[in-house]
Amino acid sequence: MRLNPTFAGFINGAWWPRTRDLTHGLPALLDALFAQVGLAERVIYDLDEWSPAPERIRVHDHTVRLDGYRFQPRNTLYVLFAHRIRLTLLVVPPCAEPRFAHATLMAAATPNDATSADELLMTGVREATDRSDHVAAQKHWGADDGPATARWRRSRPRR
Repeated sequence: MRLNPTFAGFINGAWWPRTRDLTHGLPALLDALFAQVGLAERVIYDLDEWSPAPERIRVHDHTVRLDGYRFQPRNTLYVLFAHRIRLTLLVVPPCAEPRFAHATLMAAATPNDATSADELLMTGVREATDRSDHVAAQKHWGADDGPATARWRRSRPRR
């Protein structure tokens, strides 16, 4: 999980659960949020994206209400806290490739960003693709900025 430090914008952070079972992944998320924001009171989620979940779970000896709706924006969770604080978290799909997930988590934590959930997911795709292309290019070109043959030519004494 990564949070936008300013809590500004449409998305306040991102979470990469490893399962579609909300009751399995949610306690760890709520633990992390407790340390940074406080005690969550309610989680609103998209019914179509998660396995069936109970109406309530217990975290830190506190009951958290789980409300699933079909109108909840895809790939998001709302987490409500005391004092009317609401975080909108982008949910990175559990089956996501690690490079994509990491790029998306980092993009969602950008301060004062007004990017939508769909745009953030596309940013993760672009950055993961760019990074994998960069890694492949580095392997091809070696540690310097040219292929091995070009390094050899540059290192030969000039006559």
